[in-house]
Amino acid sequence: MAAVPDFDRTTPSIARVYDYLLHGKDNFAVDREVAEKLMAVAPLAADVTRENRQFLARAVAWAANQGIRQFIDLGRGMPTVPNTHGTARAIAADARVAYLDNDAVVLGHLRALAAKASPGVTVVDGDVREVTTILDAVAAGIDLSAPACLLMGFLLHFFAPDAAQDLVARYVAALAPGSCVVLSAGRGDSDAADKGAYSAGATRVYNHSVAEFASFFGPLELVAPGLVDARA
Repeated sequence: MAAVPDFDRTTPSIARVYDYLLHGKDNFAVDREVAEKLMAVAPLAADVTRENRQFLARAVAWAANQGIRQFIDLGRGMPTVPNTHGTARAIAADARVAYLDNDAVVLGHLRALAAKASPGVTVVDGDVREVTTILDAVAAGIDLSAPACLLMGFLLHFFAPDAAQDLVARYVAALAPGSCVVLSAGRGDSDAADKGAYSAGATRVYNHSVAEFASFFGPLELVAPGLVDARA
């Protein structure tokens, strides 16, 4: 495990909860407790998390095959396989990636990865809501005047609908023509999901409707197959 600065092991981290759901080893008791609570109300949570990771890999591969060579991965989480730079570079060895996260454990792993994968991998420590600050940092490794693929995977369910729509729009406004945007979010169709039970004590989770999620793309044109279940 990569060295990280001091941090609070008693506070759950969404990134480490996801790591546990992905059968990773970089999580703590408090994260595992939240994950188990989540799976109690959403038994397929681990399957959905793994399917989301596979979906993002397919989306990155699609973008790389369209000629895009730059990827901005917001809220990456643990860089488990498949990861963005590995998927992109399997198609284009010169692909450049910027990863964003604000979890100390995740950042430790991302920086270790960047040291091995450099040049071309930038790690940004910050809050995704600080759009201007994040984009300034991303620009150290990504040319925002050229097309890029923006990924916001399993992120927007932590934002209310209006906030999610605004957040995506602010990042999209900074992208060059020819760029693409990949979004995914967790959603449940049970009564427990609609009552917010999926939050499981870690942070507030919004169970966006399909119409709400579609609105996050704003005026962007959807490519086939459009808005679908990640396992499709």
